[in-house]
Amino acid sequence: MDIVIRRAASGEYDALGEITAQAYLQDGLLDFGESDAYLDELRAVAKRVTAADVLVAVDDDHLLGGVTFVPSGGPMADIAQPGEAEIRMLAVAREARGKGAGEALVRACVDRARATAGCTAVVLSTQRTMHAAHRIYERLGFTRAPERDWNPLPELDDITLLTYELTL
Repeated sequence: MDIVIRRAASGEYDALGEITAQAYLQDGLLDFGESDAYLDELRAVAKRVTAADVLVAVDDDHLLGGVTFVPSGGPMADIAQPGEAEIRMLAVAREARGKGAGEALVRACVDRARATAGCTAVVLSTQRTMHAAHRIYERLGFTRAPERDWNPLPELDDITLLTYELTL
């Protein structure tokens, strides 16, 4: 498999949005399933490209997955502090998993951060059950930052996102 990472093309927005939404649904990552309001955000690739870099992994013109890279100070940042870039919404289609697309997408984000003047770290949030993603992050040098763990929905006590960081 020859994976290419590039910016998402406008004709791919809907397909990438659906890959992302289905990845979260199929992995049981949304508290309210199909009625979860976050699904709209996951599907809103056209909105994300106006505020961040949306990258895709493709193989022979097959869309494998994508990620949102938020440069330092970007409006889509959830947890990034000044000088930090953030990785959000990493998703790979179920049938493409285990073939390196997720790792290639994370590597591309790290490369972008390294090429950004003044960027000193990359941060990301992940759910406790995303074990395959955790292995990718740790293999690439990310470390847990438990002091930065957070809850995006304080009204729900059982949601705590884990934070990983990579110092550049």
